[in-house]
Order: sequence, then C-alpha cells, then structure tokens
Amino acid sequence: MRSFGHCLAQTLMSVAWLTLVSTFPAAAETAEVAPGVQVTKRTYSAPTNEQPFFGFTAKTADEKAADEKFVSAITAASGTREKAFGEIITRAWRAVNGGRFKEAAVRFNQAFLLSPEESTVYHGYAVIAQFRFNDFDASDELFKIALKQPDPMKALRADYGRMLLIAKRPRDAEPVLEQAVKDAPDFGDAWTNLAVARFQNGNPPAACAAADEALKRRPSNNSSQDLMAVRNVAQCK
Repeated sequence: MRSFGHCLAQTLMSVAWLTLVSTFPAAAETAEVAPGVQVTKRTYSAPTNEQPFFGFTAKTADEKAADEKFVSAITAASGTREKAFGEIITRAWRAVNGGRFKEAAVRFNQAFLLSPEESTVYHGYAVIAQFRFNDFDASDELFKIALKQPDPMKALRADYGRMLLIAKRPRDAEPVLEQAVKDAPDFGDAWTNLAVARFQNGNPPAACAAADEALKRRPSNNSSQDLMAVRNVAQCK
C-alpha cells in the first residue's frame, strides 16, 4: 500500500489519498450476504465482477449456473472446498500486494462464492472499497464485519487502522492500532501506523516509543518512509 509519509511531513496532522473512482450515492438498503451478515448495498462504476458482492446485481439463471460450475470445478481441482478457498484468497492478496486491485476484486468475489462467511473476504472487500473506489464508509463497514467473522487475518486491525488514518480519523485509528500491535507484535508496519496515530493525537513521546518498536521490526519500504517522516516531525532521538 502506498506511503503517505510525504503528506504527513507537510501537514503534520493529516494524510491524503488520491481519489481513484467516484462512487454513486450509497443507498440505505441492505442485503444479507451470508447467514446473519447484513451489508449496505453500494454500486460503483466498474464491471460487476470487479465490485464487492458483484455490485449486488441480480443474477440471471445462466450466471447462477456459471457460478455453480466454477465452484464445482475449482473444488474438484483443489480437492476440497477449503483448499479451493485458500488458493483463491492467496491469489487475491497477492494481487492486492501488487497493486492489481481489479484482479484482486475478481478473486475476492470468487472467494465469496466459495465461503461467504469468512473474515478475509470482508477484509479484502474493505481494501477494494478503500483503494479502488475511495469509499471509506464502505471500507469502515466491511472492516467491522471482518472483525466479527471467522478466521480473521492477524493483519486485519493493522489494515483497518491504516484506513482510518488515511480517512483522517486518527482518534478512531489509535485504539485499533494499539490492538493491532498485540495481534501481530512483529509487524513493523502496524507499529509505524501506531506511531503516526499517536503523533496526530498529540502525543509525540508515545509516537517515538512506537517508532522505536517499528525500527526493530523491519517495516516495509513504503512504511519505512512513513516511519522516517513521523520520527522527523515528532523529533524522536
């Protein structure tokens, strides 16, 4: 994910993200996408298979048959439905890490067909809503759902906290990131983001303490730029 360190150094109090695609106004209507899981219906200016939940479009009989054929074929090829899900979700996150958000969205939709209750599906959709469609409200909703669903990734709160920072909500981000570094204490990027949140919330000494922890854990290249920026503005020793 892209660095926002340069913006932090300039403004000292905010982060920015380039608007990629405008969204249509979100309707208040919700849909049950898995047992007990309600999601606000949102659509975007993109092909339906590149939107979370296929853009909530009503599928034709042929499209439903094609979905069933896909699930049957990949399950047979993988051996079990669980293994098929694991392979698809791995490809989805690989696409995210490569910045290929269109491909990632397609993969997350495939994973949704296989196991619509899994946390990582909603986690992935939250990332797509954020980085492809610049829809922070949808991303927030989906991250919150992901926290409640089975088998969350250790990086879930780290990603959620970073989204809140990018959305200029550091007060909401800080407690999420405090838990993120407990969930994944060796994840340097989470410590970096916690340092940013603490600084933006007016606590430079605590920001420097988190930055020191980040330095010990080899943050990613993009996060390293953020780390340098926050250490600079917080005047860490």
